[in-house]
Amino acid sequence: MTVALIDSGLGLLPTAGWLRRLAPSVDLLLLLDPEGMPWGSKSAQFVTDRVLAGGELAVERGARALVVPCNTATVTAIDALRARFEPEVPVIGTVPAIKPAAAAGLPIAVWATVRTTESDYQQRLIAEHADGIPVFPVACPGLAEAVDRGDGDAIDEAVAAAVELTPRACGSVVLGCTHYPLVSDRITRSLPDGVTLYDSAEAVARQALRRLGAPDTSSGTPGRVQAVASGRPSALPPAAHRYAVGRALAAEAPMPLESLSPAVSVVRGSANGSLVPE
Repeated sequence: MTVALIDSGLGLLPTAGWLRRLAPSVDLLLLLDPEGMPWGSKSAQFVTDRVLAGGELAVERGARALVVPCNTATVTAIDALRARFEPEVPVIGTVPAIKPAAAAGLPIAVWATVRTTESDYQQRLIAEHADGIPVFPVACPGLAEAVDRGDGDAIDEAVAAAVELTPRACGSVVLGCTHYPLVSDRITRSLPDGVTLYDSAEAVARQALRRLGAPDTSSGTPGRVQAVASGRPSALPPAAHRYAVGRALAAEAPMPLESLSPAVSVVRGSANGSLVPE
């Protein structure tokens, strides 16, 4: 069984890592688009065309499900992808974890790309799931791109800018871009103790497995992990090796739990960069 993940860059790594952890025998096809990235600055038609092209290639190669681990692509192209491939091939998008954050009842900051922050989609999610809870959208220009490059200095600069825009009253921070969990350790070091981070990668992976009727199990012989770059077979880009989850995927190795960002975690002792799963 093959599951395909479609994103412009390394934002697909956290969800791929959770799929590897939960169902290691599933083959993963990672479709990146280095020639078209970043999608956040492109037109809606450009993004839709690239996502559909990725879907076509994935289905040709036997994918049984299409996962879009990218908030920008989900906002822009998920309806077109579903119209093309469902019901024969399940299509799973990515939704920022606003609903579970709202359940905590604390003011929420939603960190996301500029495009997602400005989208009607995110505003609808806030209206549907956070009624009565103060929500502060925080655009993080350049952070996803810095993660794709593995540029530590640029990552720290973008994180610091986002922290400055995050009201101190916020007890919850939703990571509304799939790149951001890759640098949750750096985010942790910058936030006050007690802030709770919410990420949706694990939930997206579990939803994909539910749609396929595949069991969640951390045992089994690891399947293959193959990458495609703008339509051509490729290794994962060098920057992927800067992250533990990327190294494990590139090696087609079992996925250690410590390589993954938990769905819910509380910042404790931020000077030491510790992140405690809830």
